[in-house]
Amino acid sequence: MGADGQCTEHNCKDCPNREQPAPVARRSAVSWILSGGVAASLVSFFYPIVRFLNPPNIAEAAVDEVLAGKVGDLKANSGKIVKFGNKPALLVHVNDSEWKAFSAVCSHLNCTVQYQDSTSQIWCACHNGIYDLNGRVVSGPPPKPLEEYAVRIRADEVIISRRG
Repeated sequence: MGADGQCTEHNCKDCPNREQPAPVARRSAVSWILSGGVAASLVSFFYPIVRFLNPPNIAEAAVDEVLAGKVGDLKANSGKIVKFGNKPALLVHVNDSEWKAFSAVCSHLNCTVQYQDSTSQIWCACHNGIYDLNGRVVSGPPPKPLEEYAVRIRADEVIISRRG
C-alpha cells in the first residue's frame, strides 16, 4: 500500500485491480521486437554461409564411356568441351588421324580448360596455366597434369572412355 492508502502492487486482497495483469512496459516490448529483428537478421545472414560450406551430397554419375559426337563435327586442330558424367571433358582433334581427350578440369583451382588452336595447347583462363597435348603442365600454377582419357572411333562416332 502507498502512503495515501492506495494499492500500488495489485496484490492486496481488497484491490479492485487484483485480477488484471500488470501492464507490460513499453521498453520491454520494444526490446523484444528489436531482439527478434536482430536474431532474424543474423539467421538470414548465416544460413546461406552454412549451406555453402556444407553442400548437399550429389551422387556422381558412374560414367566410363561417352559419345562425344561424329567424326565430321570437329575439324582438325580444334577442340570442344563435352559432358563426361557430371564433369567436363576436352576432346581435341589434333590432325586427321589423331584424337586426344582430357579431363577439362584444371588441376590448380578446378577451372574449365580450353583448347587454343593458335598455339596447339590447352589453356586455363583462371591463372594462365598451360598444358601440352599430352596433358603435362607447360607453364603456370597447375601442380599436376590433366587426366587423359582414351579416344576411339567407332563407325562415324567419337567415343571417350576412362583409361584402363
